[in-house]
Amino acid sequence: MIVLEILRGTATERVHRVTGTATLGRSPASTVTITDYHLSGDHAQITQIGEHYVFRDLRSTNGSAVERDGRRIPVDAAARWEVALVDGDVLLLGNPNDPVRVAVRIGDEETDDLGDRLIASRSIMDLPAVTDQLDRDPGEALRVYKALHPMGARLEPAEAIEAVVAATFELLPRASNVAILLRSEADRDRFALATSRQRPGIPPHHADPDVPGGAPVRASRAVLRRVLADRAAVLIANAQEEMSSSESILGGQILSMLAVPLWRGEDIIGLIQADNRQSGAGMFAASDLEVALLLGAQAALAVDNATLVARLRVAEERARGENVYLKRREEKMKFDNIIGESPAMKAVLSQLERVIDTRATVCIEGDTGTGKELIASAIHHQSQRRDKMFVAQNCAALPENLLESELFGHKRGAFTGAEADKKGLFEIADGGTLFLDEMGEMPLTLQSKLLRVLQEGTIRAVGATSEKQVDVRIICATNRDLAAEVEKGAFRQDLYYRLMVFPIKLTPLRDRREDIPALAAHFLARYAEEYRVVLPGFSPEALDALAGYGWPGNIRELENEVQRLVIQAEPGHIIDVTDLSPRLRKIEGTVTRIAPKQGTLKEMMDQVERWLIAEALREHNNNKTKTAVSLGITREGLHKKLAKLGV
Repeated sequence: MIVLEILRGTATERVHRVTGTATLGRSPASTVTITDYHLSGDHAQITQIGEHYVFRDLRSTNGSAVERDGRRIPVDAAARWEVALVDGDVLLLGNPNDPVRVAVRIGDEETDDLGDRLIASRSIMDLPAVTDQLDRDPGEALRVYKALHPMGARLEPAEAIEAVVAATFELLPRASNVAILLRSEADRDRFALATSRQRPGIPPHHADPDVPGGAPVRASRAVLRRVLADRAAVLIANAQEEMSSSESILGGQILSMLAVPLWRGEDIIGLIQADNRQSGAGMFAASDLEVALLLGAQAALAVDNATLVARLRVAEERARGENVYLKRREEKMKFDNIIGESPAMKAVLSQLERVIDTRATVCIEGDTGTGKELIASAIHHQSQRRDKMFVAQNCAALPENLLESELFGHKRGAFTGAEADKKGLFEIADGGTLFLDEMGEMPLTLQSKLLRVLQEGTIRAVGATSEKQVDVRIICATNRDLAAEVEKGAFRQDLYYRLMVFPIKLTPLRDRREDIPALAAHFLARYAEEYRVVLPGFSPEALDALAGYGWPGNIRELENEVQRLVIQAEPGHIIDVTDLSPRLRKIEGTVTRIAPKQGTLKEMMDQVERWLIAEALREHNNNKTKTAVSLGITREGLHKKLAKLGV
């Protein structure tokens, strides 16, 4: 059963208990009718699929979202249409600035009092007495010490929890099943199942057939509520009789149960539940509860230590990742840092203004060196995600297996050399932007994983068994024709359409030559400041040479040229055409050499045209076909001009 409580919104009933499928909206026919004006008639739907409940937005006008652990997961046309709900979620419906808020509680247990009679109960205050009793029984003390000792050496949270399970089975021979619940750090009122194990060697018919690997049924929420209310460990010698209203206890055929809280000072951070489902093993006794109380104290310390170590590792990994990418990030980007007044650049800037504060995926197309990463960085730093990370990765820079690990992360032991968990770039960029350069180079297998991220907003690290929700905006770039790659089968068509939500085409530098003087001056000022030299600027002849060159390497090539000029220039001297690289000086003196003699306009134009054709023939060793192609005319047209000009 799922319980929906309307925290903010207009409705006659605030609490709704539903099973199966439920609709939410303004329509009177909705299962949960909420009459706020900004909701659609049929706004959203909750459907039970197996043991899970799935929330779907029914293409509403103002969209929906799910609030989970302090994060907002959008559920709309721009993000995803559905998301699986978990206990504690809050639905956000309609106007994102002032949404209807609906709390979600998922469970199949009754909330009524489970009865007052308990066989035994022990609080944390009884722990010294238990310790004194062990001091009087060296044999028992040694048994407890051997069982508890391995927990202290486990520095990974998952390993610490497994050590707690092993110690529970060791100290409680009657236990057939163990479950551990841990409190969520984001929501102190929410406890999540950390693990659930069955004692090795128990016949399969005692296991839950719906859970892979023969794992037992989940922990009892009814017992958890009793432990939290009494703030004590409890023992129920006949669980089915004492707690007959709990469906999980009856369904699991639990004969007796022991539950002990995990204490952190005055706080309860979790629960160990041990069940007995084997009639021949005997019921739990009060002595079991006393040993379990000691187990709970040591288990809480072990889990806390491992969690702290894991947090330190995550913080260190995040700091390392931030340092790597912050070194590449200059001062906060603004559009006025993008140099260019040409019509092509003005069109790009106009596109950027429209897309910066949307969730749309942006694909930047353009030749190598046209500034695709600069554009992506500008989008991020002008958007609402500016306070989070901007992370860039060249998809052509790493082989497939390393690229997958770099993007999605990996678990320790996932492959040779994976000595510790590693956060992937998707997780590092959570809440921010991930820029994928050279997108056309991404292998097809990784394309499918990227498609899942775009569709579901979830990632799975290499070697992991569970998925993790992330909120990352994807900006990609390519110098390939992705449509042609789709035709060749080298790029997934479904991913192509996902990426091409908002394409931006960058013009090569040779097609916007009017921007070259401003770009050259910008790079000159930057590197002059970096190398601490004073340079007045470029001579007119040098600027003519820069503007006349084809720049096959685009802006990157221009930047490298200016950097070289600054390094070798004499302080205080203007940069002249003779300082340029040889490949740029090819046009030096060209205007002087082809300057026509005085005459009519037609005569001077004929002289210039004759010189250009002669130079082209010389460069192509008088091959008229190649000369015609280089001049952009037909071979017949070239023959006519040769005859006309007398060449």
